[in-house]
Amino acid sequence: MTWVAASSNFKEDEDVLFDLTSKVYKLVVEHGSDGVLQSELWKELVLTSRDGSRLAIRLERRGMIRREKVLDGGRWTYKLTPLRMPVQIRSIEEAPCLTCPYEAKCSLTGVVSPLSCPWISEWVVKEFREMLSPVEISAAPMKRIATPAAAR
Repeated sequence: MTWVAASSNFKEDEDVLFDLTSKVYKLVVEHGSDGVLQSELWKELVLTSRDGSRLAIRLERRGMIRREKVLDGGRWTYKLTPLRMPVQIRSIEEAPCLTCPYEAKCSLTGVVSPLSCPWISEWVVKEFREMLSPVEISAAPMKRIATPAAAR
């Protein structure tokens, strides 16, 4: 085997390893803060326990997941939970600041301020409501806040 062929094989192996590592991380993130058992992931990805453990250790060393030893059905395994969640930019994309005609004049001490901006307030409330499930929104009674003028 020539050096070029060996180099090409190494690059392919590295790409496969990167792809598998990405898949493992993606599945761990999909399970969220509840985590997923390492043994379940290997079955899902059709990996050997040895290969799967190496991938999990790689992610743990990078500070991306936590491996916690747990007893499951009389057998020791690891529960994998994400330490870093991928950034979600959907809400940022909808921020009113991106299209605001006053953005250039906006500052904390300026005439236009994010502290008093009605568009930011409306956007924050909308985002917060979308975070809550429909059950939480409908179950939470709306309270009327008494203002000083209304309290008289």
